Amino acid sequence: MNRTFTSLAALGVGAALYSRRRRRGKNNNFFSQKSMKRMRKRVRKAFE
Repeated sequence: MNRTFTSLAALGVGAALYSRRRRRGKNNNFFSQKSMKRMRKRVRKAFE
């Protein structure tokens, strides 16, 4: 229970950061894609 909650919270933070970076422009696209991949891996591990 606690683990899934923390992962969901982390996902929310990651999504917020991702959308913010996306607005700024193309400079941070590569970095945000990397961070999104990391977040997906974490979420997968949490729900396994």
